[in-house]
Amino acid sequence: MLSLQKIKPLTKKFLEDSNFTWHTDPDNTPYISDEIVGVSQSEANAYYEAANELYDMFVAGAEYVIENNLFHELGIPFNLIDIIKDSWSNDVHWHLYGRFDFAGGLDGKPIKLLEFNADTPTSLFETTIIQWAMLKYNSMNEMEQFNDIYEAIKENFKRLITLSDDTSEFSKYYDGWKILFSSIAGSNEDEQTVKLLQNMADEAGFHTKFAYVDEVGFSDEEGIFLGDEGFEYWFKLIPWEEIAINEGELALILKNIIKNQKAIILNPAYTLLFQSKAMMKILWDLYPNHPLLLETSFEPLNKKQVAKPFLGREGANISILDENAKVIESKDGDYANQNKIYQEFYELNKDEKDQNYQAGLFFAYEGCGLGFRRGGNIIDNYSKFVGHFIKE
Repeated sequence: MLSLQKIKPLTKKFLEDSNFTWHTDPDNTPYISDEIVGVSQSEANAYYEAANELYDMFVAGAEYVIENNLFHELGIPFNLIDIIKDSWSNDVHWHLYGRFDFAGGLDGKPIKLLEFNADTPTSLFETTIIQWAMLKYNSMNEMEQFNDIYEAIKENFKRLITLSDDTSEFSKYYDGWKILFSSIAGSNEDEQTVKLLQNMADEAGFHTKFAYVDEVGFSDEEGIFLGDEGFEYWFKLIPWEEIAINEGELALILKNIIKNQKAIILNPAYTLLFQSKAMMKILWDLYPNHPLLLETSFEPLNKKQVAKPFLGREGANISILDENAKVIESKDGDYANQNKIYQEFYELNKDEKDQNYQAGLFFAYEGCGLGFRRGGNIIDNYSKFVGHFIKE
């Protein structure tokens, strides 16, 4: 059974003073749990090593998809294929950060990959800032946590310039290049997540600004602008597939901006290959029976399984099926018309109340921070965030 420790919850005032306003779910219950998970150092190390190994596998998988022109098999919109190829072929398109979702990893239960949120991963603010504050607020040692996310992403911003493990020569090569950070107006969670990333970039040494996406100017030949000011980098917390489907004209302009080397977009378009759940089927083909993977197919399996839309998010339209492909449990959402993968069912770690815990492991050049979501059999947008501490 999980090791859980009750803590004094962060007050709403504390959270709001920290710019964390999405602290209460629609049913008026706290989104942030008043318990934290005890994780041993060896368990934390195993999560770290799993993320690093899997990232290399995803890179190999993406190379395989590109070489064999398997974009359609991954549900990639046709108007993103050239952008993906261009971003993949040039090292300047550096992957800033992502988040692996894992089942298992505690109480001797082996770690299994559920999916990789590589393009616009959420839960960054709570994993980076709020769970660190939980320990400090409760007079615990805030350093006893697998949570190096802030420093890791800050270092990865420097790698946009150095393009290598060594970031010590950032200032030598940095030439005043600027990053514009954008979210869609109306979502405080998205805005504060983007502004947290902006703070990291500021501390790394970049000149930065923030603007809502509808304030940003785009030009095939001139690049990306805010008013009359141009930017060499644009970070957008907007999924690539949403741009492709809903903003086709913008997708075309961005393709030309990348081709003309007028700006670099974060996260790069190739991260959509990682984001697609169909990549789990590619990885199973390339690494059959790998201990970190679950059997995955484009057709129903003859065992208990989970059906997931290729480009679904936050648990929407996920179904748990029995060995005869009969639905046991499902969630509604906006992705019902997408193609699906069928992934072997694997039980999450549970507490004594039979609640499920899914690990989220952030990756920025390497595994860098752990957090948990607690909920029912399908972890969704209303599952609770649970912090952790490194236990003796």
